[in-house]
Amino acid sequence: MTLQPPPPPSISPRQMNLLRVVASMAWSDGCLSTEEVDAMLERFSSIFAADAPQQQWLQQELRDYMMQNIPLEELIPKLQTTEEKELVLRLGYEVIRSSSRTPDEAAVNAEEATAFHKLVELLDLPSETVEQIRTEVESTTESSNLVDSLSRKLEEFMR
Repeated sequence: MTLQPPPPPSISPRQMNLLRVVASMAWSDGCLSTEEVDAMLERFSSIFAADAPQQQWLQQELRDYMMQNIPLEELIPKLQTTEEKELVLRLGYEVIRSSSRTPDEAAVNAEEATAFHKLVELLDLPSETVEQIRTEVESTTESSNLVDSLSRKLEEFMR
C-alpha cells in the first residue's frame, strides 16, 4: 500500500510556501512542538480564512503540512519576489531568535545559526539588507509574542 500525500490546502501555493519556510526554520533546532504548531496555525488561519468554521477547517488542513520538515533548498527557489525573500528572512530570524528553551540558553543556538546562514546564502540578498533585517529583529522587544509578530508580518505582506 502506498501512502497518498494529503490534498492541496485551500490557501495559495505562495502562502503555503511562506508558511513552510517559517516552519523549516522552526525545525532547525530539531524540535517543533505541537504547541508551537497550534499557535502558528491559529494565528495564520485567522489571516487566511474569513470565519471560525473556515479557520478550524484550515487549521486541520495545514497541520500535516506544518509538521513536515522540508529542506530550505526545495522551498527557497519557489519564492518569486525580493519582497517574499525579505519576509522569509525576517520571519525565519524571528523564529530562531525566539526558540531558546531556558534562560541560560543563547537566543540562537548553533543549529539555528547554521540554518540561518544557509537561508541567507539561498536567498542571495544584499548583505546590507540582511544586516538591516537582523538589526530590526534584534531591536524588537523581548516581550513581543512570536506568533503575533509572524501574523502581523504575514497580514502586511498579504495586503
